[in-house]
Amino acid sequence: MNRRTKHPDKAPHRRRATVTDRTRNAKLFRVEASWDTRPDRPAIRTTTDRAAARRLAAQFAEQGAYVIVQAARGFEWRTLDEIDGPALLAERRAAAEEAERARQVAEQHAQQAAAEERRRRRLAAEAATHARALMQPPATVRPETQRRARHVTGAQR
Repeated sequence: MNRRTKHPDKAPHRRRATVTDRTRNAKLFRVEASWDTRPDRPAIRTTTDRAAARRLAAQFAEQGAYVIVQAARGFEWRTLDEIDGPALLAERRAAAEEAERARQVAEQHAQQAAAEERRRRRLAAEAATHARALMQPPATVRPETQRRARHVTGAQR
């Protein structure tokens, strides 16, 4: 019997397609990031890629957010990692300041060492000059080439 001829005004019956898989996605990751400036509006991103979730978490932490990385466990979320973005930024800032101080101290030590080396070379050059002068025999001084004193003190009269 042809249904179209018996009930032409009715649409033909269609069966629903059989659902093949009813299991939940077990590979789902969620990244929640909240900032101190806006704690009521967290950023929530879900992805099936663990590496993408880690990248998102690192990106949010670089922006100064407190980040929670979670994995799906059935209908619950299991916490994988928590990143304290403000503390991470403070540590990096402190490390950068410490490196800058160490660089300044090293630069100052290098300048002092260079000044000491210049001083040592100058003294060595002076010592060489004086040594050459001392190695020459004393020059004969004739009375006519001596300069006479303009005045004589009382003890020498």
